[in-house]
Amino acid sequence: MKTQLKVLKADGTFEEYLHTKVMGTINNALGAIGQADIYLAEQLAEVVTYYLYHRNSTYKVSSNEVFSIIKAVLTATGYEEAAVAISEHRFERRIKRCRIEVVSADIDELTDAERLCGAQLSVDRTPWDKTRIVRHLVRNYGICQQTARAIASMAEERIFNLGLPLIPSGVVRQLVLGDAAAVLRAEKQLQAV
Repeated sequence: MKTQLKVLKADGTFEEYLHTKVMGTINNALGAIGQADIYLAEQLAEVVTYYLYHRNSTYKVSSNEVFSIIKAVLTATGYEEAAVAISEHRFERRIKRCRIEVVSADIDELTDAERLCGAQLSVDRTPWDKTRIVRHLVRNYGICQQTARAIASMAEERIFNLGLPLIPSGVVRQLVLGDAAAVLRAEKQLQAV
C-alpha cells in the first residue's frame, strides 16, 4: 500500500492529496474556456497524480507545485487557454483576499452601519484569512482539518460574492455556521448510506 501524499498549504498546514480535487480544478479550468469535460479532466488528473507519486520519494508536495503541474499538463496537452484561465482565477482570488478586511462590529442598528461605512472606522480590522476559520473549527469544535477547510472555503466563496471590502465578524460567523451545518448534515447522510 502506498503512503498518502501530503500537500503543504500556503498557511503551513498539511492536508491529504485529493485526486478528485485535482480533477475538479482541471474541469473548472476547461469550463472556463467553454470545454468542460469530466472524462478528459479525469484523464489529465491521472497524469498529475501519477507524476506526483512517482517523482516524490518524501510524499510531500506544496500546493504551488501541484498547481504548476496542473498548468504544465494542460499546456502540454493543448489546453494553454485553460492553464491561463486557472492562473488568472488564482490571481483574482489572491487579490480578493488582500482587499477584504473583517471588522469586529455587528450591525444591529443604523448607527452601527453608519459607523462601519464611515471614513473614521473606530473598530478593529483584520485582514481576511480563512485559515483563522479552519483553526477555530478544529480547536473549538473538534472538526477534522479537511472538513474545516471545506467549510472555510465555502464561507470564503460567499464572502467574495458579496463584493464588500469590509465584512462584519458577525456576518462571517453566520456564514460559517450555515456552511458548517450543511457540511455536517451531508456527512451524516453519507454515513447513513
